[in-house]
Amino acid sequence: MTVDMYKAIVFFDLDGTLLMDDKSLSPANVQAIHELEQNNILPVVSTGRNIFEVRYVLDETGMDSIVSANGSYVQFEGKRLHAEYLEPELIEEFNAFANVQGDPVAWFNHHEFALSQETPVTDKNFKLLGLNARVEPDWYKYHHVNFMFVFNFDKEKLYQERFKGVLSLVRNNPRGLDTMLDGVSKKSGIEELLDYANFGKVPTYAFGDQLNDLEMFDLVDHPICMANGNPAVKEKAEFITTSNMNGGIVNGLRHFDLI
Repeated sequence: MTVDMYKAIVFFDLDGTLLMDDKSLSPANVQAIHELEQNNILPVVSTGRNIFEVRYVLDETGMDSIVSANGSYVQFEGKRLHAEYLEPELIEEFNAFANVQGDPVAWFNHHEFALSQETPVTDKNFKLLGLNARVEPDWYKYHHVNFMFVFNFDKEKLYQERFKGVLSLVRNNPRGLDTMLDGVSKKSGIEELLDYANFGKVPTYAFGDQLNDLEMFDLVDHPICMANGNPAVKEKAEFITTSNMNGGIVNGLRHFDLI
């Protein structure tokens, strides 16, 4: 299908939104994605996670466009469109600061990741995500890194002040902070996709639930928050649907007559 044939675009956050709490896809949500495509509406994943972590979502739904790692890596119709990279010197500086705090750091690209140190918190986090984390403190020196995750429960302001104007840090997970280059977000990734594909005035919708969805909500025409969402995200929503565990995607799509 050519770009000018799409009637709308719908961006889907994953955790707490398109996915069930156990990270699985419900048959109803898979069917909803297929119905969107039948209605000439483009579904796009928009997530804080990296492509290798959510490959099963793309495979099960057939979606091949994704804004991943909070805008750090963008793929359109199966092809890389845009990628951000963190310089090794900046990573070194970040690692040193995190080490003083006693906070583990994970470094990611769209293929794989590694971890600076293992703790009960890192074990719990990656077990919930179904990932096997390997500890390899020098990994970032030999691999491209477009996204980092620093483990802590209450240090947003500390990190944000230390790396102001250099890195963007947002809590998308109670156990730590998503870390991107300053100015990189789901919004910037979506803008890359929209500009590249020249979607023009095609209506845009987005489903989300957490703080890393706020900037995405600022950009799209119709922001939709899950009932299980963060209060700050609900405030920005045009519509609050039911929860991710109670048909929220299907109900939201039906509310806007998209399926």
